[in-house]
Amino acid sequence: MRQPFSRAAWTRLSAAVAIVGILTCCRDRLAAGSPLPLKTLATILLPGAASRFDYESLDPKTHLLFLAHLAASEVVVFNVKTNRVVGTIPDVAHVHGVLALAQLGKVFATATGTNEVAVIDEHTLTVVARIPAGVYPDGMAYDAADKKLYVSDEHGGTDTVIDTTTNKRIATIALGGDVGNTQYDSESRRILVNVQTRADLVAIDPAEDAVVARYPLSDCASNHGLYLDASHRKAYIACEDNAKLVVFDLASLKQTQTIAIGAGPDVLAYDEGRARLYVAAESGTVSVLSAGANDLHKLSEAFLGMNAHIVAVDQVTHRVYFPVLTDAGPKMLVMQPN
Repeated sequence: MRQPFSRAAWTRLSAAVAIVGILTCCRDRLAAGSPLPLKTLATILLPGAASRFDYESLDPKTHLLFLAHLAASEVVVFNVKTNRVVGTIPDVAHVHGVLALAQLGKVFATATGTNEVAVIDEHTLTVVARIPAGVYPDGMAYDAADKKLYVSDEHGGTDTVIDTTTNKRIATIALGGDVGNTQYDSESRRILVNVQTRADLVAIDPAEDAVVARYPLSDCASNHGLYLDASHRKAYIACEDNAKLVVFDLASLKQTQTIAIGAGPDVLAYDEGRARLYVAAESGTVSVLSAGANDLHKLSEAFLGMNAHIVAVDQVTHRVYFPVLTDAGPKMLVMQPN
C-alpha cells in the first residue's frame, strides 16, 4: 500500500485511474473474451466520503467484515449475513491493515498516521490498546502457535513482533528493504515476508524472531501482495510494478510460474472450497484464477470499479466482497461465483 496522498492528489489520481480502467476494461474483454465469473448480489452504500479504502478482514464466527477506510482514519464494520453496516471505529490514523482474529475476539489495525497498531475489542467495537510499531505499518500475520502478531513496517524495512496476550511489542526484525505483506505458514512454522525493494521472499523463524532464509524472485518488480495456499503448498505473490503474479512452491522452495495480470496488483484473496484466487489491482482490474495441484490458470480478467484493489472471500458462502468508489459515495459490491 502506498503513502496516502492529499485529497487533491487523490482526485487527480482517481480521474487518471478511471481512464486507465476504461482502457483496461476494453483490453481485457478483447483478451479474455468474457466478463468476470461473478454476479452481483447486492450493492450497499458505505459510510463516509468516496475516498480510499484499504485492507478488509472477515471474522467467520461473528460474520463481521472489517474495512480499513484509510482516508477517513476509521474502521468500518459490515455484517455479511445482513449486508448492513453495523458500526464504525474512529481515530485509527490512516488505517491500512486490518486483521480479525476470531480466537482472540480482537481486531488489529495498522495506523500509519501514528506508526502504531490499534487493538479493537470485537464485542464493544472500541480501541482497547495502542502498540508502537515501525515506520508505516501495513499488513499483518498471526502465528497462533506462538500467539504473536507480525507487522510489515513497509517504509521502515522491518517486521514488528507483538505479543497478542499482553499487547506489547517484543521484537523488531530488520529485513533490509521496503516490506510488502507478511504471512504465516503453519506447516513449516515460518513467517514469510515480501521485501519488495529487493525482490526477495524472506523466511523468519518465530522461535528466534530472526531471518533464516532469503529466496530471490525473478521478473517481479515490487513484490507486495502475498497469499499462502495451504492445500497446494504454494505462495502467490503480486508484483505491483510490473503487473505479474508469481507462484512460489513452498515444498521445493522455488518459483514455478509467472502470470501477467492487471496493472498494479495489490490484495489477494482465495476461495478454498472452489480453489479460486482473486487478485484485485490498483487499476480497478480484477483477475480470477483457478488453482490446480501444479499451476494456476487464469479464468478471466476485467475492470470492476474505482479503488477495487481490495477483496475478501467468505469461505462458507463463497461470496466475494469489493469496496469501490462511486459518484454516489463508497459502496460494497457483494458478488457470487456463477
